[in-house]
Formats: sequence, C-alpha cells, structure tokens
Amino acid sequence: MKLKEKIVRYIDAGFPLLYINTTEEDKADAMIRSVAGNRGIIEYSIIDGYSNYKEKIFQKQYSHLANFLEHVLEDEESLRHTILVLKDAHFFLEMPEVIARMKYLLQKITSDLDDCNIIVIAPTLKIPIELEPYMTILTMDYLTQADIRKIITDFCAEQFLEPVSENLLEELSMTFKGLGEFEIKNILSLAMADDGTITRADLELIFEQKQQVIQKSGILEMIPLKESLDDIGGLENLKKWLRRKSKIFQNVNKAKTFGVDIPKGVIVAGMPGCGKSLNAKATAKLFNIPLLRLDMGRLMGKYVGESEANMRKAMSLAEAISPCVLWIDEIEKAFAGIGQGGGSAEVVTRLFGSFLTWMQEKNSLTFVVATANDIIKMPPELMRKGRFDEIFFVGLPNAEERKKIFEIHIRKRRKDDLSKIDIARLVDITEGYSGADIEGAVRDSVEEVFFNDKDSLTTQDIINAIKNTQSLSEIMKDSIQQMTDIYKQRKFKNASA
Repeated sequence: MKLKEKIVRYIDAGFPLLYINTTEEDKADAMIRSVAGNRGIIEYSIIDGYSNYKEKIFQKQYSHLANFLEHVLEDEESLRHTILVLKDAHFFLEMPEVIARMKYLLQKITSDLDDCNIIVIAPTLKIPIELEPYMTILTMDYLTQADIRKIITDFCAEQFLEPVSENLLEELSMTFKGLGEFEIKNILSLAMADDGTITRADLELIFEQKQQVIQKSGILEMIPLKESLDDIGGLENLKKWLRRKSKIFQNVNKAKTFGVDIPKGVIVAGMPGCGKSLNAKATAKLFNIPLLRLDMGRLMGKYVGESEANMRKAMSLAEAISPCVLWIDEIEKAFAGIGQGGGSAEVVTRLFGSFLTWMQEKNSLTFVVATANDIIKMPPELMRKGRFDEIFFVGLPNAEERKKIFEIHIRKRRKDDLSKIDIARLVDITEGYSGADIEGAVRDSVEEVFFNDKDSLTTQDIINAIKNTQSLSEIMKDSIQQMTDIYKQRKFKNASA
C-alpha cells in the first residue's frame, strides 16, 4: 500500500498520531493537503510558528512547539475536523512540557475530539515512551523505476536537452533506484553542468553521488567492488552454487517465466579468516550489482521504536536499490541475546523478528549474504528453510585450496617470483592454517625481503614468515572442533569441493 493510501486509511480510522519519517518535507506536505478533503490544516514550524490555512491566520510568535501546543489547546473545539501538521517537532520531543502537552492533546483526540489527527513530519525518529501508544510510524515510498524514468524524461525536456536513448534511460533509471526526486534532479544538474548533456559516462558520477547518499543514511554502506571469485582460493562448491544463482539474477524475467524462484540469500558460516567476507564482495561482483553492507550496530537507537524503524528503513532502502547484494557481517553477534529479558535484549528480539519476517516474505531482487564466525551462537530460527536458500560451512583450507591461496597472494605481490617458489613445500607445512594466516605470511615475507634489499622472494623467505605465524588451528583448537561437529550434525553444505 502506498503512503498516500495509508495516510487516508489511518486518518479515517481515527489514528491520533502519525509520524512520517522523511527528509522530503514538501512531498509529504503536498500529500497531506491532497488527502485532507474538508478537514482544516493547522501547521507548526519553527520559522512560521502557527499557520491556520483554512482561517488564513498566521502567527510567528508561537515558534516554540510548547507555546504552539498551549495556544491550540486554548480552543479545543476549533481542532475538530482538523489535521495538525508538526514540522521540526523532533527538536522538542525530549522536553517534558512538550511531551506532557502532546499527551494531553492525544488523550483528548482519542476521547472526545472528533476527526482530529496529528501528523509529525521529521527526518529523524524520536518517540518519547509516553507517546508510543498513540503513534503510528510511516515512511515515504521510494520511487519506482517508472517514476525515475519520468523524472529523467521531464528533466531533459525542461532543460531543452536531447532525449536520452531507451537503453540509456533504462540504465539511468536502474542506477538511480533508492534515491529521492530532489537527489536525482541534483545529480542530473551536476551531470549536465559537466558537458551540457547526459550520457553513459555520467553513470559513474551517479554511482559516486549515490554512494554518498547511502552513507549519509547512517545505516547502510555501499562497498566498492574490487574482488572477484578468482581472488578466492578454493570454496569450489560455494562458487559453483553462486554462479548458478548469478545466471538467475542476470536473466530474471526469463527465469520467472520459466518458474524459477528468485534467490533470497545465503549464510556462509565457519572459521575466521577463511574467505567469508571476501566471498560477500565477490558475489556482488559476480552478479554485477551493488554491494550494501548493513552494520547492525547502527540500527540501535536511543528512543522507543527507533531501532525497529531503522531496520524498516534499511530493508526498504535495500529493496528500493535492488537488484543488490545486502551483506550482514557476523550475523550471530547482531542477534545475540534474543529471547532474553531486559530492555536491549527485547529490542534485539523485535529486530530479529522483523528481519525473519522480511526474509520470509521478500520478493525483491535483494540477495542477502550473511556471514558468521560462530555457528554455535546462531539462532536456530535463522537457519530454517524459507529464510535463506542455503547454508555453507567454511572450514580450514585443504591442501589444494592452500596451494591456490599461496599462488593468488604471491602472484598479486611478486608475480615474477612465483615460478621459482616451491608451493608444494609451503602447502605441506601449513596444515591447519587459515587463508588469512597464509596471506599474512606472504605479506610479511615480501616486506622482509624489501627491508633487506633483496632482489627476489624465495621459498625460504616465506617459510621463515610461516614459522613466525601461529596457525588458527592452534589458537582456536577446541572451538574449531566444536564448530566442525555441529556443521556435520546439522548437515550444512561444505563450501569446499
């Protein structure tokens, strides 16, 4: 259901307080006016104070929200069949006098003030616990691809530019997904200022600006795509599975017509330093779609309901930007403490429930890659079929995988020396080493060779570095055995061939 339809529905049902969490104030304003019907609109903002559009009364002296509320409460009868629109209210929602007056007004609305509603429009979510029972949170709809195409077409017409080709229009509208109308027009103006036209070369500019917008959301981060599956040594079963899913993503309409389900995502669990995070980055590169990283710590808010609203915002933004890969790192830590008592644990439990519901019901092209170091701490509900398509376990690399990992990291740093190094010998002495251990040994050996002014890297140089590296199997011996046993009990797929 669209936001406009929701506003109509909630107003007609007598919901006393709607909180529209958006930066697009003008758009929300226009929407409220279009659905007000015969209701009057009284508006508050810091700059304009009290504005009664029906009675044409404008009083700037009521610039403090507490004074505004006191003023409107002096004549409660005038509030019948009226929408109170509160802008800039988030600056005042920690003040006892504001909370008390709003609570009193909301109680009046629910008891005997017919057809009166309060709508808060604010860029951040602040919910005092006293107002929580009265409040319904709404968010602005993200633009559809059809909406974006129209914005681009209209912009070109307004600026007397040549219409862009159909293929470019398709690319631009897909790249702009997740941004608001104001942001899209700003980026188009910036692109036009560069060379007086809009071309395929502007896609990079759009991507850069989009990255800024996503980072400013404070919840999601757009990760540059550098690594590919070729940068991962081993994990052939996982790679094969991902290539299969990639074909679906790159032929979505054809796959849907054929009856293929859209992939939901994958959990990659197992040993630290064995390529799980690298796999998330390589997946987005393989699918040729943006990679968004969700930092669960950023979701936690100060106010009641803020964390849940942040979760909804993150999910909505990911869906708006889709197709994309949404990477959740160390997911077992993100949902630690679910089902326990206490304020923070209850919030995490609600976040977990929201996430599971979204994973179960989503039908967008948002492919979730969740990585976990400790499968023992993963909630069992997360691993039920229907949430993720598959769960892969990443163990310590076998001999063939260690060979590939050595080759990748030596080739990356000292390509000309690779043929002279005895890889088989290095593989023999690194049983129980993780991919990160091996990379660290290669990196340290190259640094040592450079420090000693030597001309080339030798097998012995790497062996010396390996001797100074404590393997993961030594550091986490008991944990590794426990995780391996659980992986076998639960019959997770092995990421390695």
